[in-house]
Amino acid sequence: MQLDHIKMDEQKLTPNPEFARLATDEQIERAAKALEANGIHTLVVQTGEEAKAIFFELVPPGSEVFLGASVTLEKLGIQPEVDQSGKYDALRPKMFKMDRATQGREIRKMVGGPDFAAGSVHAITEDGHVMIASKTGSQLGPYASGAGKVIWVAGAQKIVKDINEGFRRIHEYCYPLEMEHARQLYNMDTGVNKVLIVNKEIRPGRITLIIVKEKVGF
Repeated sequence: MQLDHIKMDEQKLTPNPEFARLATDEQIERAAKALEANGIHTLVVQTGEEAKAIFFELVPPGSEVFLGASVTLEKLGIQPEVDQSGKYDALRPKMFKMDRATQGREIRKMVGGPDFAAGSVHAITEDGHVMIASKTGSQLGPYASGAGKVIWVAGAQKIVKDINEGFRRIHEYCYPLEMEHARQLYNMDTGVNKVLIVNKEIRPGRITLIIVKEKVGF
């Protein structure tokens, strides 16, 4: 894997429009088959509304849920439903109410092994790999192994040819958009500090990826 050509210029915050294009039906089909072969259960839907409905079929009311920061889940109305409706044991609001200086250990243990972890991803390769970048990495441990079940929702514009192209998408497209989003929402910068690559899931039924045939999120 050659990554030498990737040079992240933190001053250049113009997203590369190459990575905003929706994948073709053929690309989606190839990716879905490869993901299934790698143990990642994959559902393909036409609209965000369908994705939202399936999400809440997979997560029963009362479930313990930790949501990673996700523009996709925000836009689809999943994040406010989980975190604000009172129907779920939502861990993210609990975490924000805790003091990291004095309750850091409790926070780590609470969000490290939730029953459900959910969010989105930054790249899906046609040969069946998933890539997630993060500033803090708080969602990556649960995604990798800590959570009982993982649900990702992603627009079809996130499908790329391979891992090298996935890194390009993260740096050239997701990073500039997330930087703008973080500055507007939190008045702080972000960074591609940690990247999780899921090549295969060995626990059957643990991970479900819902691919939406429309542009959702970054």
